[in-house]
Amino acid sequence: MDRSRLRARVVAGAALVVVAAAALVSSPDAVLSRAAWLVADPVRLVAVTVALAAVRPLLAWPTTLLAVLLGYGLGPSGFPFALALVTLTSVPPYLLARRFGRTGRVADAGEAFREQTGDVRSVVASRLVPAPSDVVSVAAGMAGVPLWAFLLGTAIGEIPWVIVGILAGSSAETLAAGDLAGAADLRVVVAAMLVAVLLLGPTVYGWYADRRTGADGAVFGGDQ
Repeated sequence: MDRSRLRARVVAGAALVVVAAAALVSSPDAVLSRAAWLVADPVRLVAVTVALAAVRPLLAWPTTLLAVLLGYGLGPSGFPFALALVTLTSVPPYLLARRFGRTGRVADAGEAFREQTGDVRSVVASRLVPAPSDVVSVAAGMAGVPLWAFLLGTAIGEIPWVIVGILAGSSAETLAAGDLAGAADLRVVVAAMLVAVLLLGPTVYGWYADRRTGADGAVFGGDQ
């Protein structure tokens, strides 16, 4: 085994250990239970949310937590800051996957999907699907999406989820319950998925048409 592969496995193993250990000793609920203390001082709120954005990938917490906290403390005016933090906190998993995960069948399939769909559109559509944020980030890194396209696509695709988080944070009842999973209105989820389908529809149809054309050509060629 060459050194680069060994180093990649060591880094991946260490990251898994850190995530597992952090998950055992902490949870988003612990942060939400101290929300009143955080929002009492705007400077403290901003500092803590920035720190959470930096370490969130290691803790495997949902990005919605940042929007919820800022919604609770700043209301709708916290939307631009929340969107910026949600976008930036998605970068570490993307960079890790881009550095160490560009080989294998999954990476090849992701790259083929990106080439057919487009860099920005593929990220936007993936973000609109209610899937874990870090999974989408890793997939984009493995597929070789350029950093600028990843940032732009993430910022656009996360807009509905940040809005949901901001509105949920404005509700003291939702925040007190610590119910991040229930924060997203079903109508928002359905609307986001419909937009994702519309974005991916032409690519899926083109892929199907190409396969159908190839299959028909093979059949006709075999008859000659």
